[in-house]
Amino acid sequence: MVFVNYGEKIMKLKVKYLENYNKEWGLLKSENGNSGYDIRAGIAETIILKPNERKVIPNGIKLEIVPEEPHEINSEIQLRPRSGLAAKHGITVVNTPGTVDYNYRGEVMTILLNTGTDDFIINPGDRIGQIVVTPIFKPTIIDASDVSDSNRGENGFGSSGVK
Repeated sequence: MVFVNYGEKIMKLKVKYLENYNKEWGLLKSENGNSGYDIRAGIAETIILKPNERKVIPNGIKLEIVPEEPHEINSEIQLRPRSGLAAKHGITVVNTPGTVDYNYRGEVMTILLNTGTDDFIINPGDRIGQIVVTPIFKPTIIDASDVSDSNRGENGFGSSGVK
């Protein structure tokens, strides 16, 4: 079990290691002040990810967020790329950040995409992503006939400039 501290609140993250996870690879942990927990390729054989190819890679774990108070379920697990894999090989998570909902109890899987120009080899136990436990906010929805204006207005998709 991993403990996550939100100020004065302590959350627990239950981790169930599945048969496709070899504990010799190391258990889920966050070191040296890192915000994320590395997750691994829970695979038995090497997988080759060709350029512009995406594959769903099992991680060999199931997760459950256990809040300090039962009503405090406003959190999620975000699955993110590892920056080194992205910078060096063009490997990213397609739906970044991927959301593992509070009530999901299946195996965590990572959708990897190779944006690089070379084949990328994934070996059993390789660290292929990271998870971060984050709070989420669920506002009250208000049915409105209009929204307030702003200095940006309806301009989007690059309208704020590059520099």
